[in-house]
Amino acid sequence: MNQTASSWLVVVAAFLIANLPFISNRLFAVIALKNPKNLGLRLAELVVGYFVVGALGLMLEQRLGQIAPQGWQFYAITGTLFVTFAFPGFVYRYLFRKNA
Repeated sequence: MNQTASSWLVVVAAFLIANLPFISNRLFAVIALKNPKNLGLRLAELVVGYFVVGALGLMLEQRLGQIAPQGWQFYAITGTLFVTFAFPGFVYRYLFRKNA
């Protein structure tokens, strides 16, 4: 897999995983819960999803060659981008649906 394809894979995975907590009522889209998820649980899933996508990106970068060192700026920007990717799911769950 070349660098362009792996970059797009990470971007698409980030978009899908960022919206997953707001689309699904299951925990990590797998575990059925007795009660509906609240916003706090959805945000916790969002944080876990950020680290999953980060691990995917790290794995793909390692397969392509040497891993570049990252500072706090990288994590601030990618965290903000991940939250921005989650916005469509948030709008769907809390602003469009009547029976949230």
